[in-house]
Amino acid sequence: MYEYFKGKLVFKAPTHVILEVGGIGYYLHISLTTFSQIKDMEECKLFASFQVREDSQTLYGFATEAERHLFEHLISVSGIGPNTGRMMLSSITPEEIQQAIIAGQVNVIQKIKGIGPKTAQRVILELQDKLKKQGPDALIPLPISKTSAIEEALTALVMLGFAKPAADKALQAIHASDPDQSVEQLIKGALKRL
Repeated sequence: MYEYFKGKLVFKAPTHVILEVGGIGYYLHISLTTFSQIKDMEECKLFASFQVREDSQTLYGFATEAERHLFEHLISVSGIGPNTGRMMLSSITPEEIQQAIIAGQVNVIQKIKGIGPKTAQRVILELQDKLKKQGPDALIPLPISKTSAIEEALTALVMLGFAKPAADKALQAIHASDPDQSVEQLIKGALKRL
C-alpha cells in the first residue's frame, strides 16, 4: 500500500520515529539498524511496510529497501510477527541474518531474543532457498542511477523467481546476439531459454 515516506523527522527514538510528510505526522516503528543510519538526519526517506492485524494497523519504516525486503521475508515465516521481525533486525545486521540463514547457522538465529531453537530452524528451512535464489548481493541496495536494459531485465527475472546466475547467463547470450533489444525483448527471450 505504501512504498516509502520522505519528510522531516519530528521525533527519533531507537524504536520509532515520527516523520512529517505533507503536514501529516506518521508514526513508524523502526529497527536499531535503521535508527543507526538515520540518527543524525533531520530529513529522510523510509521504506514502509504496512501491517494489518485484527487489533492494529501498524507502519514499519526501514532505511533501505533491502532491510524492508528481509523484514517481509522474516514475517512470512509462521510464528514470526512484525515485532519479532523488528527485534531480529535490531539484534544483528540484515547481512548477518541473511548469511546465517543461507549457511544454516541455527545458533546465530537462536541467539536473538525471543527466537527459540524450533523457530530458528523454521526460519532457515522456509527462507534458505528463497535467499539462495536471490544471490549473495540481494541485500545490497540497488543504485538509483540509470540502469541498463540488461540490469532491468535481470531484476525483473529475479523478482519472477529465477536464479540470478542462470538469468544473467541467458540475458548475456541474448544481448551478445543483438545488443539493441529493449527490456521487454530481453525478458521474453530469456523466458524462452530458462
